[in-house]
Amino acid sequence: MPATATRRSARLPPDDRIAEIMAHARRELAARGHESFVTAGVAERVGVSEATIYRYFPTKRDLLLRVAAEWFGEILSLEPALARETDVFEQLRLVIRHSFEVLRQEPSLSRFVLTEMRTDPAYRSTEIYALNRRFTSTVVTVIEHGIADGILRDDVSPTLVRDMVFGCIENRAWAYLREKRDFPVEETADSIARVVFSGLAVEPLRDRKRVEAALDGLEAKAAALGDEVAALRALARR
Repeated sequence: MPATATRRSARLPPDDRIAEIMAHARRELAARGHESFVTAGVAERVGVSEATIYRYFPTKRDLLLRVAAEWFGEILSLEPALARETDVFEQLRLVIRHSFEVLRQEPSLSRFVLTEMRTDPAYRSTEIYALNRRFTSTVVTVIEHGIADGILRDDVSPTLVRDMVFGCIENRAWAYLREKRDFPVEETADSIARVVFSGLAVEPLRDRKRVEAALDGLEAKAAALGDEVAALRALARR
């Protein structure tokens, strides 16, 4: 590596060095996958020795855990948008669509979390577990609000609904990650949200979309009829 690059990087404050290492580690992970990820590759990308990487991250796993935790922080950027949305169905669809979008954007990180972290006996004690719980709890909150507003039935556990929703998401995720089977994000998210909402909606709301479509049709016909009446009145005045 060029000596100038080494000297330049040596002057970085610790926080900047950590941020630089994590950014390049994420690129290395995206390029190689966690199975082939090596800290030597990160060091080469950063322009430092491998010993420098281990100065800040004792093991390769520690580095990957920090990268994954940072990624989950980005996933939680959904929270403000979810808070602005007031429609229960749209909130549900937003969470599902966001889950698919982050999966497709970071397949290597997704594989690492699902195959390595989730099977680790110490997983429940990690920061990633806490962040994941925070994210999946968004569905619980949406369902609880829907129940409180009288939109959704109160005889189904919100945590059970959460498990069903993310079970569907993970099933589709495995097909994408293992078999590279692509899928339409919008259509898939909409379908899952509709199935869940239809099953939970109180009776008057079960056919909400059908009723809305019928109302749209009636409004269109009324508008057309209004135009015809106006034309006839104009003829009558002549």
